[in-house]
Amino acid sequence: MSDVTAIDQLVVRHKELKKEISKIIIGQDHVVDQILISIFSGGHALLIGVPGLAKTLMVNTISKALGLEFKRIQFTPDLMPSDILGSEILDESRNFKFIKGPVFSNIVLADEINRTPPKTQAALLEAMQERSVTVAGHGYDLANPYFVLATQNPIEQEGTYPLPEAQLDRFMFAINLEYPTYEEEVMVVKSTTSDHKPVINPLFNAQEIVDIQQLVRRIPVADNVIEYAVKLVGKTRPKSDTAPEIIKQYLDWGAGPRASQNLILAAKTHAAVHGKYSPDIEDVKAVATGILRHRIIKNYKAEAEGHTEDSLISQIL
Repeated sequence: MSDVTAIDQLVVRHKELKKEISKIIIGQDHVVDQILISIFSGGHALLIGVPGLAKTLMVNTISKALGLEFKRIQFTPDLMPSDILGSEILDESRNFKFIKGPVFSNIVLADEINRTPPKTQAALLEAMQERSVTVAGHGYDLANPYFVLATQNPIEQEGTYPLPEAQLDRFMFAINLEYPTYEEEVMVVKSTTSDHKPVINPLFNAQEIVDIQQLVRRIPVADNVIEYAVKLVGKTRPKSDTAPEIIKQYLDWGAGPRASQNLILAAKTHAAVHGKYSPDIEDVKAVATGILRHRIIKNYKAEAEGHTEDSLISQIL
């Protein structure tokens, strides 16, 4: 099958996938789009939203529709790295045997990841970057494909441990979940308070997801699109010559090279699922906010004057 035919098929299957997900998830189209772009690009995603917005249900539904193995880790202050990665135990014949933890899955939901101390948060770092873990000096490869979809609550800060910048940078997207509209909330209440239980059919399998990731990487990109992405990331760095005055005034820190890589990968996927065989600058702009918002650090002046990460990013697009 040629890559052109594969992209044409991906467009059709992407629509079917969204239709399947919408059996359970009402609204939140933009959020579902970004999670799917992240998965098809081979990246991880951080979901940020108040309780009750179906973050966990959304990840569970998407994993079922993709036909992938799914495990949930509920992060708590007393969670230890071995609870995530697994540990060695003595078996009946007095030999050490490795018992795999929940990190060994296709999709790992790290629920309320900011509720656990940095030591346990860091246990995910190697898994997210290398797709492998090291326990007691032995390396273990993780399943392919592998995604960490983490959630955090932005309003409750008591007893939480903010993710370090190095770990935030490992997430391709930071996705904000908003409250549903009135019409959507009416539909949510109707569907969740009846005895109707929709069944999600798996439309993909693990190998097909891997094939899509490889297809995305083969998509050609014009030099001017790559240059636009790199210049856009450069504009977020307050010490850069290309940074506009508003960035120098309100940001302490800008995005790193990983942002440029993710912009191009996500733009390729965005183009592919919309039936384009090569991304343009509009595709980069479409994914830029979700990729940059967790990679820039505002200063106190920006906080005092009510500037958000999204409003500052919109100034440089």
